Amino acid sequence: MVELPPMDILFLTTELFPWVKVGGLADVASALPKALRGLGHRITVVMPKFPAFDDCGLFLARRLTPVSFGFGEEKREAVLYDTRLSSQVDLVLVECGETFRTESVYDDTPDAAHRFALFCRAAVAMAAARPEPFDVIHANDWPTALACTFAKDVGLTSRVVLTVHNVAHQGIFPRDTLPRLGLAWDRFNLEGIEFYGKVNILKQGIISSDAVATVSPSYAKQIVTEAGGHGLHGVLAEKKPAGILNGIDYAIWNPATDANIPARFDPENTSHKLRCRTTLQRELGLAMDTEVPIVAFVGRLTPQKGADVLVEALPEILRSTEAQVVIAGEGDEKEVAMVQAAATRFADRVVFARNASEALVHRIFAGAAVVAVPSRFEPCGLVQMYAQRYGAVPVAHATGGLADTVVDADRDLETGTGILFEPLDAEHLTGAVQRALAALAHPRFGAFVRRIMRLDRGWDRAARQYEKVYRTP
Repeated sequence: MVELPPMDILFLTTELFPWVKVGGLADVASALPKALRGLGHRITVVMPKFPAFDDCGLFLARRLTPVSFGFGEEKREAVLYDTRLSSQVDLVLVECGETFRTESVYDDTPDAAHRFALFCRAAVAMAAARPEPFDVIHANDWPTALACTFAKDVGLTSRVVLTVHNVAHQGIFPRDTLPRLGLAWDRFNLEGIEFYGKVNILKQGIISSDAVATVSPSYAKQIVTEAGGHGLHGVLAEKKPAGILNGIDYAIWNPATDANIPARFDPENTSHKLRCRTTLQRELGLAMDTEVPIVAFVGRLTPQKGADVLVEALPEILRSTEAQVVIAGEGDEKEVAMVQAAATRFADRVVFARNASEALVHRIFAGAAVVAVPSRFEPCGLVQMYAQRYGAVPVAHATGGLADTVVDADRDLETGTGILFEPLDAEHLTGAVQRALAALAHPRFGAFVRRIMRLDRGWDRAARQYEKVYRTP
C-alpha cells in the first residue's frame, strides 16, 4: 500500500473552543484539526480576531508585515497574529481595524455580511502570499463560504472544501449588499449568488467549492431533498455532499478525567454519578435526593432545538414522574420567555440555567439520568453524544444525526443506545421520557449504561473520512 504524503490544510472558522463559542462549530473547529494533526497533516486554523482573544492567555506573535489585498474598489490591509495551540495546530487570527470588534459573532445585518466577506478575502490573501500553496482550503458554513469564490478568483490551486453544518443558515442579504462583499458581477463568476432577488452567500460558496461535506450521513440525504434543503437542494445534489458524522473530543468530554465534575467515573464504575447528581441538585437549589432522577435539556433555545415542545410536555412529565428538570441554554426571546415561565411555575422541580458556564454544562451531563433532545431537525448534534459519554440516556427525535447516533433501545435493554421517538410533539416526547425513566429500574440498566458509555465517538474516524474528501479529485 502506497503511503500518501501529509497535507497542508487551511481551516477557516468563525468559532473556536474555548475562546469563541456560539454552537457546535466551536467544538468541531477545535477537535477536527487536532485529529487531522494526529494523522500527520499540518493544520492552520484561521479566524477573525474577536475581542475574546484579548488577554486570553495565548501568546500571540504579531506579523510585522500586514497582508494587503483588493476588496471591491478598495485596497485593504489585515494584521495577522500567529500562535500554536497545545494540540500543535497553528492558529492565525485576522485583524482588520475595528471590523471584528463586535458584541456578537453573528447577526443578520449587511454589516455581518461585510465583516465575514472581508475576513474571507484576507484569509485567501494570506494563503496566496505563501511560497507554496495549501493543499486544501476547508471552509465552514456561510460566514467562510466566500473563501471558496475568492480562492478561485486569485488562482489558488488548493482543493476547496466547504462543510455545511446547518443549511438553514445561508447568509441571505439584499441584492444591494453585493458591493459590500467585495464582489462585482462583471469580474466574479456569480451565477450562484442570486437567490430570489437577493444574494445567498452559502449558495455561492457551494457552487465555487470543489467538494461539499456535511455533518452526518442522514443529513447528507436530507439536504438534497426539497423538504430538507431550504431551497438549496438542487445545487447541493449536484455536489453529492459527503455525510461525515461529527465526533467528540475525549480530552474534554470524558467523565473519567473531567476536572469540572465533583466525582469522576467510568463505564466500569458509575456509582459516582449519584454524587454528581446530588451535587448538581445542591448547586441549582433543587431538593437533594439520590432517588430522584434529573432530566436535562442542554442547547440553544430556538425553534430548531424544540425547547417549546419540551415546555409543552413539562406538566405531564412532572405529573407522571418524580423527575426534576434542568434546562440550560440561551436563545430566542420567545423560547427564553417560555422556559423562564415554566421554571417559575414549577420552581420546586424545574431550574432554568440561563447562560450556563461550560463547567456547569459538564456537571449537568454528569448528574443527569436522561437528556432530552427534541430537535425539529438536527444536522448532527453533539448533546446526545455527550449524554452517552456521561452515562445519561439520550431521548431524541428520530431525525438527522440523532437517528445516526442513537439506536432505540428494546424493552429488555439488550440492544440500543438511547430512546428515539417520532413524530415530534409533546405527547410522544413525554412517552419517550417516561420510557427512559422506567428503564432506570430495569435489572439490565447498569449494563445498558456501560454499553452507551463505551461507544466510540472519537474524531479519528471523521478525520480519515475528511482525508478522502480532501484527496478525491
